[in-house]
Amino acid sequence: MRTFIRFLGVTAVAFAAAQAWAADLKVGFISSLSGPVSALGIPYEKGIRAAIAEHPVLAGHKVELIVLDDASDPTTAGRNARKLVVEDKVDVLIGTSGVPGAMAIAAVARELNTPLISPTPVTIPGPEGAWTVTVSQPFPLMVAAVVDRMKKSGVKTVAFIGFSDALGDLAYDSLLKSTEAAGIKVVANERYARSDSSVAGQVLKIISTRPDAVFAGNSGTPGALPYLALAERGYKGQIYGTHGLINADFVRVGGASIEGLQVPSGPVLVADQLPDGNPIKKVSMAFRSAYQKANGSAPNDAFSSYTYDAYLLLADAAARTKGEPGTPAYRTALRDAIVSTKELAGTHGIYNFKPDNRYGSDQRAVVIVRSEKGQWKLVP
Repeated sequence: MRTFIRFLGVTAVAFAAAQAWAADLKVGFISSLSGPVSALGIPYEKGIRAAIAEHPVLAGHKVELIVLDDASDPTTAGRNARKLVVEDKVDVLIGTSGVPGAMAIAAVARELNTPLISPTPVTIPGPEGAWTVTVSQPFPLMVAAVVDRMKKSGVKTVAFIGFSDALGDLAYDSLLKSTEAAGIKVVANERYARSDSSVAGQVLKIISTRPDAVFAGNSGTPGALPYLALAERGYKGQIYGTHGLINADFVRVGGASIEGLQVPSGPVLVADQLPDGNPIKKVSMAFRSAYQKANGSAPNDAFSSYTYDAYLLLADAAARTKGEPGTPAYRTALRDAIVSTKELAGTHGIYNFKPDNRYGSDQRAVVIVRSEKGQWKLVP
């Protein structure tokens, strides 16, 4: 199994032999550093800066990071991607913080033949997604783990509330597929915009169906709204959510309303509880150290590690890519290396990609955690 240390050793030898920099490897990074999705976007930036600070050279190439804020707007995300490729001549794109924005970037990546590593789950079937992979776990995989937990807890009916966008659709479709197989009935499908300040009406409709559980298909700080509204109306059933909720702002805003909330997560969140022989634990602990060094505090979210994994994926691919950065041929070769990655250990799982598979995760990338007094605890 490859390790990042191996790549660093190759890089060090190549650099010592050259005694000079080869062409810089340019990374175009787009994230939502402002706007409704910034609770995800800011950790994303911290994660990739920690990775580059720790390992500024890949395969003999100094890494140049160019960061742009899309302000949580998909149109801006697409425009940023075009600027990075056309004007800044980046070799790879990484971003962004929301599914709609990631889809906009993926369209540009395909048009301009530039590889995209998305830290956000984005599904683009067929040739349109040929230049995109994601290090985030696919929603069907994560939601299936939650539904399995529901079934074990005796849930017979569940109500859905989620964003009125691509992420909400993805979460709802995944829920429908898993609950049907588990014999659980979905009794409501309520939606709201990320910018909304209240979901009182939607929650009243949900409570009227008397569901055993409520599952929210949302992310970041706006994801707290349904749980706050449910608590205000005295809902006593079980509450579940997605892996898009594991960040400090969500916990702060949700407060007591999210006590007992169960969500799926990558193993990085509970890395210290993993067996010593687990390769994910080794990489996760290295991530924590790099993050602490770069940011002056320990990570308290599951998002910064996604961009750390994106950088590990880039490092692995760069070590197997011939040619000089800055050329169309290099971008194509880099893409080909990315989509042929095998058994690469990251913080969120073990990555295996194929040309027709945009996601690299399997069951090793999922654990269930519960919110207990402001902390996420592993559910056995």
